[in-house]
Amino acid sequence: MNNDIERILISQDQIEQREDELATELTAKYQDQFPIVVSVLTGAMIFTSDMLKRLNFKLNVDLVDVSSYAGANSTGEVELVQDLKSNVAGRPVLVMEDIIDTGRTLAYLVQLLKDRGAKSVEVCALLDKPERREVEIDGDYVGFKTPNEFLVGYGLDYNNLYRNLPYVGILKRSVYEQ
Repeated sequence: MNNDIERILISQDQIEQREDELATELTAKYQDQFPIVVSVLTGAMIFTSDMLKRLNFKLNVDLVDVSSYAGANSTGEVELVQDLKSNVAGRPVLVMEDIIDTGRTLAYLVQLLKDRGAKSVEVCALLDKPERREVEIDGDYVGFKTPNEFLVGYGLDYNNLYRNLPYVGILKRSVYEQ
């Protein structure tokens, strides 16, 4: 797998250090709020898991699967693949996302949670790729801003591969332009 990576963009050590910083901010914010932490599957599962170990406040966890991609390309349409099991009405919600890219998926999810009566909805994303934004939305807590490259690793994938890399790397064009 490592041979398919053009270069490492964000190392495992950099990710861990930034997660510590984000967790400190989130713990200060949510200390007495008892939020529902919503992990966006499947990309955010590693980030969410590592963040949960760092958060020092009472919380519930739920999972949602929302998709707007086919292979390397955004379809432009958002599909709710797996819904939440939790009732978010009256509760603060913290969405954990792997990457904010076009913004379509995240905007859809945030609006869905607001429509269901969440007390508040905030987004914590490991990565933000602002050059790709098609819908105006920002993360409230962002690990790293990234260039407009095809990124894999640490939960991000290409055709469901590379998620298990411990870093975020740039995938060689030859891999996804075949």
